[in-house]
Amino acid sequence: MRRIVASALAIMMGLGPGAGSALGQGAGQTAPSLASTQSSASAQTVQKMGAGTFRMKVSTNIVLTNVVVRDRKTGEVVKGLKAGDFHIYENKREQKIISFDYENVDHAATLAEPTTAEGKMSVADLLNGNYVADQKMLKDHRLIVIFFDLSSMQDEDIDRAVDAAEQYVKTQMRPADLVALVSMSTGLSLDQDFTSNKTALLHVLANYNGTDETGFANGTTGSTSGTSDDSGSFAANDTEFNSLNTDRELLAIRAIAQSLEKTAQRKSMLYFSGGLTKNGIENEASLRAATNEAAKANMAIYSVDARGLQALSPLGDATQGSLRGNSAYSGAAATAQFSSNYSSQSTLSTLSTDTGGKAFFDANDFAPAFEQVQHDTEAYYILGFRSTNPKMDGSYRHLLVKVDRPDVKLEYRSGYYAAADFRHQKSEDREEALNEQMRSDLPATDVAVYLQALYFMEERNMYSVPVSLIVPGSQIPFVKGGDRDKAALDILGQVKNAEGIVVGNVRQTVKLAVNQSQQVRQKNIEYTTNFNLAPGHYHLKFVVREDQTGNMGSFETDIQVPDLKKAPLKMSSVLIASQRVPEKDKYGQNPLVRDGLEWVPNVAHVFRQGQHLYVLYEVYDPAQEKGARKDPIRVLTSIEFLRKGTRVYETPVVTAQKVNDPAQNAAVFQFDVPVEQLKPGTYICQVNVIDDAAASFRFPRLALKVEPTAAPAPAVAGVAGVAGTK
Repeated sequence: MRRIVASALAIMMGLGPGAGSALGQGAGQTAPSLASTQSSASAQTVQKMGAGTFRMKVSTNIVLTNVVVRDRKTGEVVKGLKAGDFHIYENKREQKIISFDYENVDHAATLAEPTTAEGKMSVADLLNGNYVADQKMLKDHRLIVIFFDLSSMQDEDIDRAVDAAEQYVKTQMRPADLVALVSMSTGLSLDQDFTSNKTALLHVLANYNGTDETGFANGTTGSTSGTSDDSGSFAANDTEFNSLNTDRELLAIRAIAQSLEKTAQRKSMLYFSGGLTKNGIENEASLRAATNEAAKANMAIYSVDARGLQALSPLGDATQGSLRGNSAYSGAAATAQFSSNYSSQSTLSTLSTDTGGKAFFDANDFAPAFEQVQHDTEAYYILGFRSTNPKMDGSYRHLLVKVDRPDVKLEYRSGYYAAADFRHQKSEDREEALNEQMRSDLPATDVAVYLQALYFMEERNMYSVPVSLIVPGSQIPFVKGGDRDKAALDILGQVKNAEGIVVGNVRQTVKLAVNQSQQVRQKNIEYTTNFNLAPGHYHLKFVVREDQTGNMGSFETDIQVPDLKKAPLKMSSVLIASQRVPEKDKYGQNPLVRDGLEWVPNVAHVFRQGQHLYVLYEVYDPAQEKGARKDPIRVLTSIEFLRKGTRVYETPVVTAQKVNDPAQNAAVFQFDVPVEQLKPGTYICQVNVIDDAAASFRFPRLALKVEPTAAPAPAVAGVAGVAGTK
């Protein structure tokens, strides 16, 4: 099952301002977006609450950085400093410190921890802050997340990492330490919420073992040189898999960081991994997104290579056969091994350096990693400032901190990436944002989107499913370009079957250029694509983004493609439209193209008097009358309109006596209903279909709305009810 047609149709539908009422438009919501803190992006909103009552919302960007001040000679933490003792510079410009705090684990108070929910939790539960009764009580505590990336570690690596964590809990853990345990195998799981309960932590750690290894380690790159000479002569190219696997691990780190943004204290993540390899620029956007989210959450990452100290033999180890080629003798095999090992550690090092943590490689003793976390967070100052550079350009901004005290050494993060608005985002960041919204369980509501899915039989067990979505033109900021208004829409769509497997997708950028006289802001923009699907239950989701501000909207729904083999009367969806436009591909695979015209579905089901109301549907495998030779079938059909349960208009009955689509053995019906026969209002449109030879019938219904026309309606000929052809 694959998508065979992706025809973009951007047509300004002739609907008036009232057409927007047919769309389910939600209120927009601004998500927190910040360079390095939990505060949301600068914005100001005023909402009218009632007569004479208003509510104002104001948010701002505050950059937080942790500073550890130590005596240069003794290494002891320098205490008792005030905000006036510090000076902070961003790109050599001094910033005004507007918030100041001091954290010291020696002052930690005992927490009254609430009982966490039973059963398997998700990392998103951290967002609720349910690990303490009052957020203020977290002051002077360490928040440590121990993250076991089970998907990248071998059995012995997992055992080594778990042993180190158990040793830390038993001998090194302090009363001020609050520890959470997170793991990832086939999915990301919060195994233990933040707690200082050693018994609970040891119980969870005991559940980790070598059997959790899930085989997501990086594969080969397609070259046979330097690979083991086993029974197979083919070396698979797993480069794409490796890139997706790295993105998966970085996305997990990002999800953990996002769940901790609301807590101001410094967080530390101990990330146990079997290596993280970045493939060129393929994973650059994911790496940057992970480090940015960690910076916003005030979380430092301490990467630990769980493989420990490795002996890399140029001839390989006992688990593999002899190497192909002459790389074992030329030194190329040894060079490749060291290069691969360095590459897998380089990304881990970047994660730690860019977030203010440290990386630990080539050591079998992991205790120093835990000691370093405790050392870095025993006492520190939190400085906050509002940047004097208002540009949201995504640039890297260097930080410099000075203290009015001699003979001290400062430890702090060297800089941060500023928030980037859509105009300054890189193409890979824009694409990642679109994919992230596709993965999100929360809908995007900044752009109103509505869609409709139909079905037409393509083969005996395969259906063509045209999907049409509309976006109000009033929500798209068109840019004037000469005598044309221009804009662009990024569209991402996905179809999943009942098992959650993706069976169809579409990714397209639709560029719009319309005449100013078309009054685009009072009309709708429609996009149509097509999928080929077998009968079954599917979940359909589309994300639309306009390319001026980056605002997005999403729409998702379940669709059912019926199995018509056992239906008494086999019938397609009923398509209604107000426009038909010329299409060169007269006999293509698009089911909306008939007789050289492409039908533009009226998704909103809103018509104006004076417009055409086109109706299209198909009846498959009609029964043949016994003994009939000249007219083998007899299918009768008409369309009637009901208002408040009363029929107010019905078209003449059309009788099909022959199939007019031999390829599908179908009788295809096309109607042109005069809308001026209907008064403004809401109607139920009922399609009557009777297969006289089979004594079977169907009466599908759909709702539509008729609105008065602003101009005199053109004369419309009588009803044209004909059996058309593809």
